[in-house]
Order: sequence, then structure tokens, then C-alpha cells
Amino acid sequence: MTAIEGTFLVTHADEDSATLRNVGDSQVLTLSDNPGVEAGEVIEGTVEPEPPMEVTYTVTEVEERRTIPVETVDLAPTTQATDIAAEQPTGELTTVERAGEGEIHVLTVPEDETESAAADVVADEATVSRAARLGVDRVEVRTERGVVSVRYLPD
Repeated sequence: MTAIEGTFLVTHADEDSATLRNVGDSQVLTLSDNPGVEAGEVIEGTVEPEPPMEVTYTVTEVEERRTIPVETVDLAPTTQATDIAAEQPTGELTTVERAGEGEIHVLTVPEDETESAAADVVADEATVSRAARLGVDRVEVRTERGVVSVRYLPD
């Protein structure tokens, strides 16, 4: 096997080992030791399989290490997001590229489930993984009854 360069989300970490998921292809990699990473961190770097069996990996280079905050903010979704939500049925998701960097995801949800849907987005590690794949620095979740707007934003 060869080295794997990429962006990885640390999905699990303890004293002795860590588990990474490549945000590009979702490949899960178990590290034979923990190089000082914590769950939820994003690492850009290189991992290599450890001989002889090559079933565990070691981090050989770290270019960048960061966390991507995912927060619910006390702001209403933008007019663009509410217009999109008004035209899509409940349970649908629309993805819109932002001018510049990032994306906006607009979800329509049952009105009485808006807050729980927003909390699910904040807690879902796939949100951080997507942010890392997009190369953004933060995620902002905005709500209005029946609408959850997820904004993947540069710093």
C-alpha cells in the first residue's frame, strides 16, 4: 500500500489510538497510536500503512490541524434561503453554492421539529466532515419555523 494524502476527520481518539475518516472518500483508517489528536479535529496530512499487515496506519506528516465550529446562531435564514424553502416540500434539501467559498443547505422540516432538526445538524459529524471537504472554517445554522439553513462559511 502507499501513503494517503488528504483531509481527515478524527472520529475517535483515546490514549492509545485514533480513528480517522478521509473526508474525500469516507475511507476509515485506524491509527496504531494517537499522535495527540482529539475527536472532532480535522487534519490535513499524510498517513501510511504500518507493515507487515498494513491494517493500521501512522500519521507521517501534518500540514494543518484545526477544529471547525458548528453553531446555531440567533439569526433568521436569509431571504434566499426562505425563498428556496417556500418552493420545496417538507423533507427536502437544496444545496446552493455561495458566491466565493462554501455552500448553503436549505432543509424544510415539520414546523414543530425545527429546533430538533437544527440540533441534529449541529451534532452530526457529517456536518464537520462536509465542512472539511469544502475547505471552510465554520458552520452556521440558522432556523425559522419549518426551515433550517446550514451555512458553510470561510472565516
